[in-house]
Amino acid sequence: MEGGAYGAGKAGGAFDPQTFIRQPHTVLRMVSWVFSIVVFGSIINEGYINKASEEEEHCIFNQNQSACTYGVTVGVLAFLTCVLYLAVDVHFPQISSVKDRKKTVVSDIAVSGAWSFFWFVGFCFLANQWQVSDPKENPMNEGADAARAAIAFSFFSIFTWAILAVLRLQLLKEITFQEEYSRLFPPNPQPFP
Repeated sequence: MEGGAYGAGKAGGAFDPQTFIRQPHTVLRMVSWVFSIVVFGSIINEGYINKASEEEEHCIFNQNQSACTYGVTVGVLAFLTCVLYLAVDVHFPQISSVKDRKKTVVSDIAVSGAWSFFWFVGFCFLANQWQVSDPKENPMNEGADAARAAIAFSFFSIFTWAILAVLRLQLLKEITFQEEYSRLFPPNPQPFP
């Protein structure tokens, strides 16, 4: 990570896309974005099957509609969260107040931790429902690869979001240090009378 001033000292700089894309948290956020697309896309595209005797589609995960709904919901909301925080990351250098930077990073840590938990629940739920699915309900294994992909990328998403939280925690420590340093050693100390 790059050291130096935070707050007014760094605010107002020009946006450099190459530097932005090379940052570890940006790469992880884009990877999390892709993982969420894989999860909800695979469930939407191949997560529902028809029985020959019925017109209604059933979820491939043990015919439990809640499993498919949870996977799609978490995937779509994680996708939107990634887009939102990528926009925040683009705007972050323009924030001049150390306190506002701190609030932004704390919210990022909380959201990343929450998404790591949601993905853990989703992985456990989807894996359990896939494990107890009756092979007789889907004799041709329709959508099996999509179900496995949704489970695998739910598992990978746990770690990408957890690592994002850890990286942002490191940034919070740097911002907190800078805040304390600025308080103890003001940039323009008043001379003694």
